[in-house]
Amino acid sequence: MMKKQAGFTLIELIMVIVILGILAAVALPRFAGLQADARFAKLQGLLGSARAASAVVHAVFLARGAPVALEGTPIALVNGYPDNTAIAAAANIIDAQDGVVTTTPSGTTTLFTMNGAPGICTFTYTEAGVGGSPSFAISGDALGTTC
Repeated sequence: MMKKQAGFTLIELIMVIVILGILAAVALPRFAGLQADARFAKLQGLLGSARAASAVVHAVFLARGAPVALEGTPIALVNGYPDNTAIAAAANIIDAQDGVVTTTPSGTTTLFTMNGAPGICTFTYTEAGVGGSPSFAISGDALGTTC
């Protein structure tokens, strides 16, 4: 009477390890690429929030006049739009205390920098000029590969 064997042979185990290694080698670069895409999408979301807040503040200004307050927070205005120090509050973009973004006001612009990003992951807000509207610009690679 022959005894029944249970388990895997050595060659079967080696083949499974080789297949897992190939899958890991293919999946890892794609996963790393998704992280950069996710950070860039987050930056675009913050930018969209700032654009929407600027438009809402301007609409409230046109409808009611100054002063403008959003959710009880007074918003400083320049030509009917948020000034460079008030845009973060208007868009509810919290500064470094939440660990997501740091704001750096300078003159008539504010630089928004995503914390923890390995490369350039920023956008700038520039106050509205007389008779104009504010401008927004993403810094770095337009595809977000440096983000």
